[in-house]
Amino acid sequence: MANIPMTLACWDYDRMLPLADGRVSAEGIDLTFLPLMMPEPAFRMLHHGEFEAAEMSLAWYVRTVEAEKRPFIAIPVFPSRMFRHSCVYVNADSGIQRPEDLVGKRVGMPEYQMTAAVWLKGILADHHGVPVDSVSYFTGGLEQPGRTEVALTPPPGISIEPIPADRTLATMLETGEIDALYTAHMPSTFKDGKGAVRRLWTDSATVEQQYYQETSIFPIMHVIVVRQDVYEQRPWVVRSLMKAFEEAKDLAYEELRQTTALKYMLPWMVDEAERTDQFFGGNPFTYGLEENRHVLETFLRYAHEQGLTSRTLSPDDLFAPSTLKVSKI
Repeated sequence: MANIPMTLACWDYDRMLPLADGRVSAEGIDLTFLPLMMPEPAFRMLHHGEFEAAEMSLAWYVRTVEAEKRPFIAIPVFPSRMFRHSCVYVNADSGIQRPEDLVGKRVGMPEYQMTAAVWLKGILADHHGVPVDSVSYFTGGLEQPGRTEVALTPPPGISIEPIPADRTLATMLETGEIDALYTAHMPSTFKDGKGAVRRLWTDSATVEQQYYQETSIFPIMHVIVVRQDVYEQRPWVVRSLMKAFEEAKDLAYEELRQTTALKYMLPWMVDEAERTDQFFGGNPFTYGLEENRHVLETFLRYAHEQGLTSRTLSPDDLFAPSTLKVSKI
């Protein structure tokens, strides 16, 4: 029997390379791997449904779950995880020295509902005394003018305003038209961090490690989704993909520990990998629902509090059932 053709649009992370170069295959699937950097695969999947499977913003996906007819079903594979404390930038003349100084300020972000911003707003509210409704939000293109987001009705008291169509957030932060910026992509006006645009947390790695020690949360940014019509026609593909993603990640993790020769251009990579293992108590890039339930529950609470969902969803609402219960010998 011939394998079925499927296209996966996903950035070529190290944990995806074995799928891209053919060292790992998915049972019953002839996979075409398109190495597209986010947000392109998510945007094209969300707006045009171009691929059978794709990397998707967690926040964008969560917003589709309550739809009368869901366009996608997710697999508990998380290609991107990242602490985002390093992604808060401030204008040097804004008077913002500490997180709590953000209260009452003008804060830019490419989209109010982007995953990185959802995490940051939630973390600042939970841990730094910056309620979500205590700042004014301005949305638009980071480097290219004219970016807009999907319509959203925020909870009462939350102010969201688009920036002028001919302006960019990076420039507005530099000129002081906004006081701070939450963004996954580093703004071009940041430069060396000694000019008008600076990071809120100059030692963000230390703050992020403290956050993990307090919460055991390594924030999930993206998830893998399969188009609903593909899933309905061949429900088995999600489990087949899940197994392949796990195998590919395991191979990538082994390569971080190669001592015969360094596969990547980081002189102390093996030492860093070992220290990371010790800090996290194992591989921090875990897949699966139960291993990540507490992370997803926190994000879903933030999503509801910030107006992305009408209720607080359960992590169980997000994923194909066959990826959650598997056979064991």
